[in-house]
Amino acid sequence: PKTMSTTDPVDQENKKACSSSIDVDQEFDPAAKFGSRLLTDKDAVFNHNAWDNVEWDEEQEKHALSQIERQSSSPVPEELRAQEISVLEQYHSNAANYWNKFYHINENRFFKDRNWLRLEFPELFRTLDPAAGSKKIFEVGCGAGNTMFPLLQESKNPELYVYGADFSSTAVEVVKSSPNYDEARCKAFVWDLTSSSIPEDIEPESLDFVVLIFVLSAIHPDTWKQAVVNAHKMLKKGGVVLLRDYGRHDLAQLRFKAGRLLDENFYIRGDGTRVYFFTSEELESMFTAPVEGSSNPMFEVQQNAVDRRLIVNRSKKLKMYRVWLQCKFKKL
Repeated sequence: PKTMSTTDPVDQENKKACSSSIDVDQEFDPAAKFGSRLLTDKDAVFNHNAWDNVEWDEEQEKHALSQIERQSSSPVPEELRAQEISVLEQYHSNAANYWNKFYHINENRFFKDRNWLRLEFPELFRTLDPAAGSKKIFEVGCGAGNTMFPLLQESKNPELYVYGADFSSTAVEVVKSSPNYDEARCKAFVWDLTSSSIPEDIEPESLDFVVLIFVLSAIHPDTWKQAVVNAHKMLKKGGVVLLRDYGRHDLAQLRFKAGRLLDENFYIRGDGTRVYFFTSEELESMFTAPVEGSSNPMFEVQQNAVDRRLIVNRSKKLKMYRVWLQCKFKKL
C-alpha cells in the first residue's frame, strides 16, 4: 500500500518535464535530462520547492549515519520482543488491520496525478493506444487506485484490462466505490502479495505488467522471495515488473524516533504499518535470483535507478533529502 507522500510529485508549481531517475551504473548527464531542475548554485537552494539529482555532501552523509546509529541504539524495546508472541509476528499477524485503519482514516486524501506515472513509466501509457491490442496490467497494493484510475480514465484501448489488489479490504472498498470503477474494464480484490498462490482472478503467465509502487517496503523481508515468485508466475514471457520504492537513508527513514526499529532498516510506524528502506543492489539481487530448479534468472534488469531529490521548505528554510529507487525487471 501507498501513502500520500510517496507518490506526490513534490514541486507542484511547475509540472516536471522528465524523469529524475538515474541508472545506478551511469554517470549523470545534464544534457540528457532537459527539463530537470538542477541545483548549480547552492545559494539559490531556496528559490524553488524541489531540485532533481542532488548528490549528498559529506555533511549530509554524516548526518544520515548518525541518525541510523541513534536508531540502532534504541530499537523496539526488548521486553516486547520477549513476549510469548514476538513483536515481529504480532505486527505481521495484525498487518491487515493496521492498513485497514490507515485507509479508513485517509480515504479521501490520496494524491492522484498521472503526470509522474507518465514520466517514470511511459510504457504503461503506450498500452492506452487504441491499436495497442490486448493488454493486462496488475496494480499490486492498489491503495485507492492511484495507478488504475489514471490509466482507465485516459485509455482509448478497448482491450485494456486493469486488475488491482490490496492487502487491505478497506482500500479495495474505496476502489470499488469510485464512479470510475467498472468491472468490464477493471477488477479489484483483496490479495496478499506474499501468498503461496496467485489470485484466482488472474491466469498464470497472462499479464503484461505488474506494478509495485511502495509495496515491497511494506512487507516483511522474509516474504520478499515469495512476492517475486508470484510476480514471475503471473507475467507473460517478456512481461515487466515496474517498481518504485524507498531508498536507503531517505528522509522518512532518518526521521524515525527511538523505539521504532524492528530490524536492520525495517521500522514500525506509529500507526502500526511497517516500512523497509532498500539499496539498489538488494532489489536487483531479489529479482535476478534463479528460477526454482534452474540456474536461469527469473528477470533481467531493464532499469535500476535512483531518484534523489532535495525538497525545501522556503518559509522555514528547511532542506529535506528524498531517496527513491526505481526498477524495471523483464521476465525471461
